[in-house]
Amino acid sequence: MEVIILSDPEAVSRVAARIVAKCIREKPHAVLGLATGSTPVGLYRELVRLHRQDGLDFSRVTTFNLDEYVGLPPDHPQSYHSFMRSQLFEHINLRPDRAHVPDGLAQDIPQFCADYEAAIADAGGIDLQVLGIGSDGHIGFNEPSSSLASRTRIKTLTPQTLRDNARFFDDPSEQPHHVITMGIGSIMDSRQVLLLAFGEGKADAVAGAVEGPVGAMMPASALQFHPRAHILIDEPASTKLTRAAYYRWVYEQKPAWQRH
Repeated sequence: MEVIILSDPEAVSRVAARIVAKCIREKPHAVLGLATGSTPVGLYRELVRLHRQDGLDFSRVTTFNLDEYVGLPPDHPQSYHSFMRSQLFEHINLRPDRAHVPDGLAQDIPQFCADYEAAIADAGGIDLQVLGIGSDGHIGFNEPSSSLASRTRIKTLTPQTLRDNARFFDDPSEQPHHVITMGIGSIMDSRQVLLLAFGEGKADAVAGAVEGPVGAMMPASALQFHPRAHILIDEPASTKLTRAAYYRWVYEQKPAWQRH
């Protein structure tokens, strides 16, 4: 697990974008796993800039999103379909048929989840998975107590997650209580993971994920077992790490070829 502490979200987003861009340039037909929410917005903005100014080519890339609310149509302003279109897809040359987001209106959710897993496998598996982290340590919408071997499935959101996400809904009654989400096992199958976290509100979750014991009550802690997990955080999100000085020192000492 590589922990990179940078000054602010903008610096984190720039480094994260370089990691994603490197993956695409080395493998033009890369498969990306994408996240939503406020955390990856800066990353997506930087990827759009790299596409427009540096020619970063998404024409052969395939994407799979982590999750979607159950019951929201794709054109709902708070659906993750809408989020991805407005934040990324409409601004790059990604082919629409290569962009996959879970179907929140699926009539047979268990079958849809099995098909989504099969589609990821058929695409060759995810090369790089982008993640945020919830204040309770969830990744995707794998809430505390989720199986560390879980696959794509329906989940019920915790009251804490509902409170955290309520700000996105003008009408609280429209906020769904269920989601379709990739499982922790699905995430762990990716060849590389890029987790971003910003602010003091994520400091406890970051510390638990990076330095705490591995367990289902801290879903992100499973990443301690991932062979290529990059944890990119700003200074406020690092305040509960006991070895923050060491992580900074390690990053500063990396040879040039290993720097991001």
